[in-house]
Amino acid sequence: MNFKLSEAATQRRDIMRMAAEGLMRPIARQYDEEEHTDAWDFFNAMWEASKSNRDAASMTGEGNADKKEKSSGETKRKRRENTLMSAVQIEELAWGDAGLYLSIPNPGLGGAAVSAAGTPEQKARFLGSFHDGKPKWAAMAITEPHFGSDSKQVATTARRDGDEWVLNGTKIFCTSGHRALEKSEGFVVVWATLDKNKGRAAIKSFIVPAGTPGVIVTKCEDKLGIRASDTAQITFEDARVPADHILGSPEIVEKGTEGFRGVMATFDATRPIVAASGIGVARAALDFVKQALADEGVEIRYEAPQCEMTVLEHEIIWMESQLQASRLLTWRACNMMDRGDRNSREAAMSKAKAGKVCTLVTQKCVAIMGPLGFSRKLLLEKWMRDAKITDIYEGTQQINQMIIARDILGYSSSELN
Repeated sequence: MNFKLSEAATQRRDIMRMAAEGLMRPIARQYDEEEHTDAWDFFNAMWEASKSNRDAASMTGEGNADKKEKSSGETKRKRRENTLMSAVQIEELAWGDAGLYLSIPNPGLGGAAVSAAGTPEQKARFLGSFHDGKPKWAAMAITEPHFGSDSKQVATTARRDGDEWVLNGTKIFCTSGHRALEKSEGFVVVWATLDKNKGRAAIKSFIVPAGTPGVIVTKCEDKLGIRASDTAQITFEDARVPADHILGSPEIVEKGTEGFRGVMATFDATRPIVAASGIGVARAALDFVKQALADEGVEIRYEAPQCEMTVLEHEIIWMESQLQASRLLTWRACNMMDRGDRNSREAAMSKAKAGKVCTLVTQKCVAIMGPLGFSRKLLLEKWMRDAKITDIYEGTQQINQMIIARDILGYSSSELN
């Protein structure tokens, strides 16, 4: 793996840094305080910017993963870096503000599920709608009131009725669920079971567009962090969607979990992205502390022998090294995804590492600044609150460690749980 970013990735990183510094930081505190308020000026600006980026990429041919070029008489596939570029950009946006980054109009987790398990027709129909028109969101609905990470406990049901599927159940903690269903012409991808007696093999996912009768956003959560992002509870009461809105095959394969695995592949792509956002939050806190120390004339002596370093110097260097380790794990997982390699273990590793590191780094930064770090005059306490979710969503720390252990030891979920 080449750890040097391409010119295109570097340019995108710099553009995102300007947006983070110029558009997000100035309003970060306001929309943290005003939870459930829509930052429409920011949304529209980012939506227009994303459209401009897509148009530029289309004109230059950038992002065409299947484009091939001749070199020395051999056909070589052009370097792919879509996932890596996303991670690089998202680190910068989360450095600006994690809650605002999560609220930017985009396909989100719902779009990731369609990309991972959808047909070409579904991708063109549901993801293509994000290329034009008004700002919109998509979401994914997995968690239910009686379970969190153990997805085989899905109780929301899907019943075939002629040319439609009928969904019933309740989902909680759906990121961007309210904006996807009530603020835009977006959609939510819902996990439901076709037969509760057949376990994971019967779990399928369904695309439910905004405006579907029987779909009700019943609550928006009041949260510790990422408060600019909405987190919704959604109820499905005889909600009907066309038969072709299922992702994958409607067949239940009792001797395997092919459909379930197809949906779970979503997380191989999204876990490194979540890791990148956590790294951005932690880097924001560390950058602030380093600048505050520099303003007071405190120098970090990187070349000094360890035995001569101060406790503060040890802390700063440890935090920097841990963030870099998290970043390299994340980039590795992204690189594997871009190459088309299986990256379930590496995706879980990046998420587990970043989740733990960003929590510790932001806590240490608050501690170093003392009462000022705890004060709402600075954004440090906010970054500490925002960081914690990295260790929870997209699979908790414990779940990701379990995934890693199973993969290394060759155990199934039934053998190691």
